[in-house]
Amino acid sequence: MKRNIIELSKKPFIRNVLIMATGTAAAQAVSMALSPIITRLYGPEAFGLLGAFTAVIGIISPIAALTYPIAVVLPKSDNDAKGLIRLSIYISACFAMIVAITLIVLKQPIVRMFNIESIAPFLYLLPLVTFFSALEEVTEYWLIRTKQFRITAKVTILQSFIINGSKVGLGFFHPLAAGLIILTVIGQFLRVSMMILFAKGSNIKQELEGDNAESLSIKELAKKHKDFPLFRAPQVFLNAVSQGLPILMLTSFFGPASAGFYSLGRTVLSIPSQLIGKSVGDVFYPRISEAANKGEDLTLLIKRATLSLGAIGIIPYGIVIIFGPWLFGFVFGSDWIKAGEYARWIALWVFFMFINQPSVKALPVLSAQSFHLKFTFITLITRIALLALGYYVFLSDIIAIALFGVSGAILNIILILFTLQKSKKLHQ
Repeated sequence: MKRNIIELSKKPFIRNVLIMATGTAAAQAVSMALSPIITRLYGPEAFGLLGAFTAVIGIISPIAALTYPIAVVLPKSDNDAKGLIRLSIYISACFAMIVAITLIVLKQPIVRMFNIESIAPFLYLLPLVTFFSALEEVTEYWLIRTKQFRITAKVTILQSFIINGSKVGLGFFHPLAAGLIILTVIGQFLRVSMMILFAKGSNIKQELEGDNAESLSIKELAKKHKDFPLFRAPQVFLNAVSQGLPILMLTSFFGPASAGFYSLGRTVLSIPSQLIGKSVGDVFYPRISEAANKGEDLTLLIKRATLSLGAIGIIPYGIVIIFGPWLFGFVFGSDWIKAGEYARWIALWVFFMFINQPSVKALPVLSAQSFHLKFTFITLITRIALLALGYYVFLSDIIAIALFGVSGAILNIILILFTLQKSKKLHQ
C-alpha cells in the first residue's frame, strides 16, 4: 500500500496537484487560524462592505484582458504564448483606462443603484486593481504553461500570511471596513509582484522576450484565438456577475450584515475549492489540452477527475450542511450563527461547483465555449430571479439563499453531464 502511494505520487499530474494543493493548504491554514480573531474584531457589517467591494472587483477584473491569458496554455510554440501575453497586457491597459473614465462620468449613478455609498471613495482604486488583476492572470497562466507550480504555491502561502496577519494587526487599532478593503488591494498587488519576482530567471521581461519574436504577429494571434473574447470573455463576465451579484443584491435588499453573513459562508466553503478543486483544475487544463492533441480518451479523464473530487468534497460539505449554524457560532463567534444558516444552502451549490472543475477546464479544449456562454447567461438570470423572489415574495433572506443554493447545484450537474456527452461525441 505504501509503495503504491509512493509510486502514485511520482506521476507528474499527481505530483503537480500535490504541489499546488500543499501551497494552498498552508495558505488556508493561516487564513483559518486567524479568521476567528478577524471576525471578532471587525463584525458582519465590515465584512459585508468588504464583500461588496470585492464583488465589484470580481465582476470587472476577469474580463480586463478579454480572457486571452487563458489561451496562453494552448499554443504549441512558446513564442506564440508570449505573443498572447503581450496582447493581454495591451488590452488590459486600455481596459483600465476605460474603467477610470467610466467612474469619472458614472460613479454616482452606480453607487446609488447598488446602495454602496460606504465604499464609494474606494471605487477609484478599481482601474489599478483591474490592471494588476490582468497581470496576475497572465503570469499565473505562464507559470501553469511552464509547469512552475512551486512558485504559485510559494506566493499563495506568503500572501496569506502577510495579508491576514496585517488584518489582525490593523484590527486591534482600527477595525473598520476601510482597512479590510485597502489590505485587499495591497494583497493583489503583492501577489502579482511576488509571482513576477519568483518567476524563472527572476526577470519577467527576459521570460517574455525569449530568443525571437513570436511566430505569429499579435494581430494574427488575436484572430486565431478570437473565440476567447467572443465566447469566453462574455461567459466569464456573466459568471462573475452571477458570483458577485448575490452580495450586491443582499446589501441592497437586507443590508450590509446580510452580505457579511453570505461573504463569510462563501469564503469558508471555498476552502476545499481553493485547496483541491483549483489545484486540480490548474493542472488538469494543460493535461487535457495535451491529451486532446494526442487523441486520448477525454471522457475517461473528465469522469475520473470529477468522481475523485466528489469523493473528497462530500465530507466537508456534508458536515456544513448538517452542523453549519453550530460550527460558525463556535468558530467565529455568536454574531455569525446566521452565517452558518446561509452556509447550509450555499454548500449544496459549492459542492457541485467544486466537482465541476474538470468539466469547466475541458470546455475550451472541446470547443464548447459558445455553450458555456449560453449556460452562464441562463445561470445569471436564474439567480437574479430567485434572489428577487426570496425578497419580494417571501421577505426572507434565508429563503432567498436556499433558492439560490439549490438552483446552483442543479445547474452545475447539468454542466457536468453536458461536458461528458460532448467529450464522447468527439471520439465518435
